[in-house]
Amino acid sequence: MKVSVVSLPLSLSLNRTNHRPSRRSRITFRVHILAERIGEFASSSNRNFSVRRRNRGGAGRLCFGRGEMVGPARPQFVLFGSSIVQLGYSNGGWGAILSDVYARKADIVLRGYYGWNSRRALQVLDQVFPKDAAVQPSLAIVYFGGNDSMGPHSSGLGPHVPLHEYVENMRKIGEHLKSLSDTTRIIFLSCPPVNEDKVRQTSSEYFSELVRTNELCQMYSEACLELCKEIGVPAVDLFNAIQRRPDWLNTCFTDGVHLAAEGSKVVVEEILKVLKEAEWKPSLHWKSMPTEFAEDSPYDLVAADGKTTLNPSEWTFHRAIQWD
Repeated sequence: MKVSVVSLPLSLSLNRTNHRPSRRSRITFRVHILAERIGEFASSSNRNFSVRRRNRGGAGRLCFGRGEMVGPARPQFVLFGSSIVQLGYSNGGWGAILSDVYARKADIVLRGYYGWNSRRALQVLDQVFPKDAAVQPSLAIVYFGGNDSMGPHSSGLGPHVPLHEYVENMRKIGEHLKSLSDTTRIIFLSCPPVNEDKVRQTSSEYFSELVRTNELCQMYSEACLELCKEIGVPAVDLFNAIQRRPDWLNTCFTDGVHLAAEGSKVVVEEILKVLKEAEWKPSLHWKSMPTEFAEDSPYDLVAADGKTTLNPSEWTFHRAIQWD
């Protein structure tokens, strides 16, 4: 079960003079008493509740953890990546589409970070996907590579990561995700293409020596796909999937790099294809997953016969695309 935490500052220093204890000391004493009582309550009621001390920046913190903020608990699909993930709810984004497709079936959780490469992903991997979490994601969809594939800057700064290092970084990410649980599934997205002309038009006045080419994107995409075959992780070949779209250069991007609604549709189509074909038990394809609170009810809309009700739990006609 997911843990939510409330933290209170904890000071162990007490006012040992003959004067009245300081306000900080009085608060500290009350926090200690509160912690003891919460511990007694958790023990006596067999609740999923924890009290623990942790250090952050050298300052002691007293943390109270408890179960889900809202229920019922649903499978979690975590989208982890750079700006293509962070912008997953913008411009008809693929994260928003997945949230609609999996409404009442799974929670789509975004962990996207604009401008990041695989090096930075490794730095926070344990925080985004802690191994000791009470509940692990059912699915992790990972995208890094577009920023890694950018040409190196003469200063040595910037997001470029050499190809061999990128592959090893992605391997480490895959190994970490596999270690979370026996039922955590993984999909990697390869580097998509770019509209080189549009990239030059929109970025030349803002960035120094910005090098994004489809030749580099293809190299990193192919390396990611080859790694996925090696480690047994399903992958989506975005580099080729997007280019199969008619007029993809003009319809799939907002700025030559980030996805417009048409590009996001490609991502969703390819992800759902993987989920449908995967022999995972339980299946994570939306049509195979149970819908929350889907039982018939006398409070549903009344049918035309005036005698029965219509259960709307599985209705999908509101969608412009009927996803398979």
